[in-house]
Formats: sequence, C-alpha cells, structure tokens
Amino acid sequence: QVQLVESGGGLVQAGGSLRLSCTASASIFSFNYMAWYRQTPGKQRELVARITSRSSPEYADFVKGRFTISVDNAKNTWDLQMNSLKPEDTAVYYCHADSLVITQHFQYWGQGTLVTVSE
Repeated sequence: QVQLVESGGGLVQAGGSLRLSCTASASIFSFNYMAWYRQTPGKQRELVARITSRSSPEYADFVKGRFTISVDNAKNTWDLQMNSLKPEDTAVYYCHADSLVITQHFQYWGQGTLVTVSE
C-alpha cells in the first residue's frame, strides 16, 4: 500500500508564503499524476494543482500566479509553493497521487495538513 505524508502546513499572515511537501513511499515514476487538493468545512475537496511527467502543470484559477507545484524525482516528493496567501486559502491541504495499472486507477491520499492564513 502506497503511503503519502504531507508536511509544511501552519499559520501565516496574509501575503506570506508557505511550502507544502508530500513524500511518497513508492517511486513517483509509478504515478500517472500527482496533485494537491484542499478542503474547507462544509465544502467539497477541490483541486489546487496537478502535475504529470508528460504535460505542463495545471492550476485552479484561484491560485494561478501564486502557487507552484514541483516534483523532486530523486526524493519521491512533490511540493506546493504558496505565495501571496489570502485568508480564503485557509484549508486542509491534501496531497494526492494516481497510478494506472493496465486500465485500473489507484488513488492515494495523504492525511492532510492545515494551512491557516490570518488577516
């Protein structure tokens, strides 16, 4: 069973920066794509950014120009650099990976890390 472990959440003032990191227990080359999602109470989990080895990163409109997703193949990690943070970015952030075996997708999730952006 693949495990994902996030780190880097915390409290930051509006306009500040945080960097989240996700470490996988398996080689990231086994993943179809890697991503970051976030969720606030009462709302559905939403995609923040996604990256594959075959295409450019994708970002949700609400983070474009502020967040950057990147991959470190040697460390089996992918990061989310979050700049110019806003109070509305406050959420639990989850890393996610998808692997494709023949025709079956396997989904993996981290435990979540809380990001709180104060006014």
